[in-house]
Amino acid sequence: MFARWISPGSVRLTVLLWLLTVSVTLGSASELKVRVRLADGQITDELLEADSEKDSITVEFKQGDGTLITFVADFKQDVKIFRALILGELERGQSQYQALCFITRLNHNEIIPSESMARLRQKNPLAIRTAEEKRSTEMLSMDVAVNLTRTWQLSTHIHNMCNVALEAVYTREADVRHWLDRGVEGSMFEPQAVDVPGLQSCGTVKDLWQPCLCSYNLRLEWYPCLLKYCRNRDVSGRGSPYKCGIKSCSKGYQFTYYVPHKQLCLWEEET
Repeated sequence: MFARWISPGSVRLTVLLWLLTVSVTLGSASELKVRVRLADGQITDELLEADSEKDSITVEFKQGDGTLITFVADFKQDVKIFRALILGELERGQSQYQALCFITRLNHNEIIPSESMARLRQKNPLAIRTAEEKRSTEMLSMDVAVNLTRTWQLSTHIHNMCNVALEAVYTREADVRHWLDRGVEGSMFEPQAVDVPGLQSCGTVKDLWQPCLCSYNLRLEWYPCLLKYCRNRDVSGRGSPYKCGIKSCSKGYQFTYYVPHKQLCLWEEET
């Protein structure tokens, strides 16, 4: 399995399909746009969409290098999906974009519920947001490739999110075991050669056509991770809790996965 390079026409088609999907689901979806400061100091516009009917949340923003990051939390299936559309290096024979997709299990209390996200409003849309809590980077060994043709069993969001990364969709063996225990069909999963003796990090490999272990880092710079509760007190001194806001978090992820040649992991040369 290898990262797929896609043409600008494919990207435009994907964006068109996405816009059509949004127009169909607009009745049950709520959007919030916020301005967020990235780690490199640049400001980006982040879109947060909550769909109460599908019980899902989408976070999307563009990094300083032009990479488009999309994150989906599917609460119905306890699945989270990360997609990166990375600008290619044309002078090195690459196409416009490289698409990557990573699928992992969604744990409880990672992000606020979709119904709470749908109610969020901001008083000052021009304010620049910085997360209140910076969480540590999670290291993830993506040692299993995923066949998109059967992913509807995992989450209906996967195909729409990852169809531009057909041969670059990955997950973890630990998550696969969990999903198999829930009755998901195992034929969609294909183990990768991450434990092959002598397989080096792409950052240390000189030959562009040599297989290696690629690492890709991304960070969700701002997202509502917890609900805040306040307490009303009556004349007797008794209090009752109520929701009075959100806590924002920033969290990094490092995905490590097998590529058949270093040409698909050129960003490792810059780290």
